[in-house]
Amino acid sequence: MAKPEQTGTRTLVDAPALSPAAIAKPELISVEQAKAMDVARITDLFKAHLNPGQLHFMKLLGFHKIKIERAEGMFYIDQNGRKILDFFGGFGSLAFGHNHPRILEARKKFQEEKRQEIAIAFMSQYAAALAHNIAKCSPGDLDMVFLGSSGSEAMEAAVKLAERAAGPKRPKIVYAENSFHGKTKGVLAITDGQLYRADFKVADNVVRVPFADIDAVERLFKSDPEIGVIVLETIQGGGGIIQAPTQYWQKLRALCDQYGVLWVADEVQCGYGRSGRFYAFEHYGVVPDVTALAKSLGAGKAAVGAMIARRDVYMKAYGTPKTAMIHAMATFGGMGEACVTAIEGINVLYDEGLIDNAASTGGYLLQRLRALKEKYPKIIKDLRGKGFMIGLEFHDFSQTLPMVLRPVVSVLDDKLKGSLSGFVGSLLLRDYDVLVAFTEYNRNVIRLEPPLICQPEHVDRFVDAFDSLLSRGIVAIVKDFVKSQVGK
Repeated sequence: MAKPEQTGTRTLVDAPALSPAAIAKPELISVEQAKAMDVARITDLFKAHLNPGQLHFMKLLGFHKIKIERAEGMFYIDQNGRKILDFFGGFGSLAFGHNHPRILEARKKFQEEKRQEIAIAFMSQYAAALAHNIAKCSPGDLDMVFLGSSGSEAMEAAVKLAERAAGPKRPKIVYAENSFHGKTKGVLAITDGQLYRADFKVADNVVRVPFADIDAVERLFKSDPEIGVIVLETIQGGGGIIQAPTQYWQKLRALCDQYGVLWVADEVQCGYGRSGRFYAFEHYGVVPDVTALAKSLGAGKAAVGAMIARRDVYMKAYGTPKTAMIHAMATFGGMGEACVTAIEGINVLYDEGLIDNAASTGGYLLQRLRALKEKYPKIIKDLRGKGFMIGLEFHDFSQTLPMVLRPVVSVLDDKLKGSLSGFVGSLLLRDYDVLVAFTEYNRNVIRLEPPLICQPEHVDRFVDAFDSLLSRGIVAIVKDFVKSQVGK
């Protein structure tokens, strides 16, 4: 079929003949042709059909030169056979690394036995089993589960549930500065980033407070009886791996109980063992009313998200036949193979001791990075995190330079935010075959979220590479990065 003809503001399409035989197959790319594409062809298609603006940033970092052919364990393998150590981890979505054999086997068996994938009309043994497993992993009375396909969808479900349970007289929702809860329209109202909000019209029943400021929360609860819900990441990911102390969470739980406010804990990124406990809030001896998981819940092979709520809260919102279908699972929530993948993943998580490994090997990673912070105090400003969710913050650019240059460059610090992180991330990949991530709001932070299978030898390789790069000095790092841009 020919491409539609653009005429002014209208698109005209010739109606196909009624006979199916008359419909010609377009010029489509086959699976094998896709696999065989070179970087140039991928770039052309990315620019033409995906996101031309994003390509600009990929070119700056040098990521556009790489075609990943396959991935295994802690490594990507590119078109040249180069093994790239993954300390990015898909923003926490690769707890088991790449292509874990048990996950692959579970999916293969599901396919070979031709089991049901979409069976909306019937109850699914796989969705039921996954919900049971998630409830068993959840403390307190968090036992009602909604299954979806992403963190945004899980958080949409969590906020809708909490708002309904709070009731129409308490419609206001509190959220934190520098929060990230997703990009879909509903949770965009509690995602504190102008980049994502842009000029969209978002819900106005929200109130913002500083993160980790319990006094601000208490003042709000006291002064506004319409507040019914508070939504918080237990560890802020996009904000730069920011934590609150134990006292904050314990006082928050007490305040929510005192004022009848429902607490929604966003564990999409920090949950599922990443912090060294199944949920990060478990470190503080508290349990929220509603929480959400995603990322690694799909074991790196499926898109799975989940909302988990206390039974009494769930029943208050959707506990009658009349209300039960208000927010039931969507078409792809609880798909067969996705659920089987997640079921096997949770079993692997415990069978292989990966939560314990996140705590112990993550502690070793923090220990080695603290030594680097002491070695390079003029470059590394702060180090924070738990388990395998770590943020390493650089000083503003001017503060990393020789004293004579600081006054001149300091006026540009705001514009240069994120530049050192970008230089370091780009050169770690180019010269050391190591991949790291960044954060949305504090661009001076490098985010480290390696798979939970990460071992001390992987930590050593990463830290040694990072040490070697920083030992060049900032001026040399800048020069090396500029050279890498020549000829792009």
